[in-house]
Amino acid sequence: MPTPPPDRVTAVPRRLRLLCALVAAVVVAVMAVVAALLPSSSTGVVAFGLADQVAVLGLGLFVGAGILLLGRARLDADAAGVRVRNVLGRHELPWDVVRSVRFDRSARWASLELTNGDEVAVVAVQAADGERAADAVEGLRALLAAHRAAHPSPATGPLLWE
Repeated sequence: MPTPPPDRVTAVPRRLRLLCALVAAVVVAVMAVVAALLPSSSTGVVAFGLADQVAVLGLGLFVGAGILLLGRARLDADAAGVRVRNVLGRHELPWDVVRSVRFDRSARWASLELTNGDEVAVVAVQAADGERAADAVEGLRALLAAHRAAHPSPATGPLLWE
């Protein structure tokens, strides 16, 4: 007997989030050190002051926040549909528009093939996450199969008697 599909599938890129947090922390720390050491350096023509220190530290915080944005990807799926949040975009898709869930052997992340021929990257499901990514893809495929079983698509094409 086949196993029932999960009620909900959620995925985040765990290794990418950890890497982004580490790199952002290093960037902020380096910029803080540069800001602290800035008044002691001078080009001979320009003397750096408190405003320059604050600007360098602010730039470090801004770059660190930008690095953290790279790890904000998330996938949430249930019987109603799938919600994908990538670095810059967000997609809410009902299962009716999803043709298949792809995770090719050489792919870095999974993708959803849509019925109109488009493809939506699912950056939250990354090959670097190994077994977690495989479990998420299997859960997505099970939810898609359950939706198709509950909502069979009508036959299309020419009728036999025409």
